[in-house]
Amino acid sequence: MTEPLIKDYSSPGRKGYSLPELDVPDSGLDEFLNSEFIRESPAALPEVSEVDVVRHYTALSQENYGVDSGIYPLGSCTMKYNPKINEDIARLEKLIRLHPYQDEELIQGSLEILYELKEYLAEISGMDEITLQPASGAHGELTGMMIIKKYFEEKGEERTRVIVPDSAHGTNPASAAMAGFEVIEIASNEKGMIDLDNLREAVDERVAALMLTNPNTLGIFEEDILEIASIIHQAGGLLYYDGANMNAIMGYVRPGDMNFDVLHFNLHKTFSTPHGGGGPGSGPVGVKKFLAPYLPRPVLKKEGDFYYWDYDRPHSIGKVHAFYGNYAVMLKAYSYIRALGARGLKEATENAVLNANYMKARLKEVYELPYEENSLHEFVLSGSRQKEKGASTLNIAKRLLDYGQYAPTIYFPLVVKEALMIEPTETENISTLDKFVETMINISREIEEEPDLVKNAPHNTTVRKLDEVKAARNPDLRW
Repeated sequence: MTEPLIKDYSSPGRKGYSLPELDVPDSGLDEFLNSEFIRESPAALPEVSEVDVVRHYTALSQENYGVDSGIYPLGSCTMKYNPKINEDIARLEKLIRLHPYQDEELIQGSLEILYELKEYLAEISGMDEITLQPASGAHGELTGMMIIKKYFEEKGEERTRVIVPDSAHGTNPASAAMAGFEVIEIASNEKGMIDLDNLREAVDERVAALMLTNPNTLGIFEEDILEIASIIHQAGGLLYYDGANMNAIMGYVRPGDMNFDVLHFNLHKTFSTPHGGGGPGSGPVGVKKFLAPYLPRPVLKKEGDFYYWDYDRPHSIGKVHAFYGNYAVMLKAYSYIRALGARGLKEATENAVLNANYMKARLKEVYELPYEENSLHEFVLSGSRQKEKGASTLNIAKRLLDYGQYAPTIYFPLVVKEALMIEPTETENISTLDKFVETMINISREIEEEPDLVKNAPHNTTVRKLDEVKAARNPDLRW
């Protein structure tokens, strides 16, 4: 589409409103404002009709790609379809008209919902206590790291290091560093998993924790997870679980049963609340019982049939969010969990894993598969073969746009050259998967026959190929 700017619709005298005649004295702006702030001539705003405005913004909305338009194969981000019923639940008048300053006696129903959500998350994760305060996954990571730091400070142990695998999400080392830890990166083995020898070499009395995603960023389940936990715990450290990939394990295994001590959830990934441009996130943190005293205050408690906020937490790290967290996001997650139930959550895992492995099986003959280990909900290919023939992974991603397809995550994880990380999620049907796979195969064929076509993509989008080097070195930040 080539939708013009709103100013290009402008015509002198055209209006999109009709106001009644003024029936009160016209005081003028100078009665309220200093004259230096009052314009001498009207602002040069577009003069447009109501229908101009409606059609312009409708056209712009159609230029935007969203999960309602098609598949988001974004590995690690779980940009899955979110059932609209969850949005309806979060907009119920009796819920949205509440205020966090209301007395607990007046919001018992709301507190009951949050308490039940907390209990569901504890059951799903195998943790003993949950805080709902953190506002995102990275915020949850920081909260978890602060809990670990406070725990060792109160024990009188000076532990300054956090171990992070080379395939970790980028927020892991960032969160550890923000909490004041020194980050120690360890290399993966030839299977794409943690190398136990490298781990043993990195562990000493200075290590506070290992931050780990399981399955990891390659979509591979750490087969030595219990041994990994044992190595960390024997050295006196703690095991932290990055919950970004819980879409792969719900109903089958719990981080608490893998001997993790702390974890964060991504409600906006696993439990179907909008992510990224779709809305705010929520990153509840779960801990084993011995770490519960350090959770942010207040913690939601129940005594008999009465729900209340417990502020008497002398060992708490303090508040990490205004009030009690992103309430509307929690309502959507609660709706999702209640709608699916235990069996439904398990089926979501099954379908996510099935979809990913189906796509991998079809694409691995065309694109290089760097790790042959069994994948769960996502997998990583390499565009190295295609790069040798003249088109990079970035070119492939741009060419996908010409086919009306959204590109997967590229160049991550960093351990794979020309990486293409693909995660279809559980909500996509086989027709959608086939369409994406066939597009990827077709692009590879194009690289064989006409590499310049792919190198210069996209060709039929509103914005064509950009000069990325010029944009980086000479950015135009005006307007």
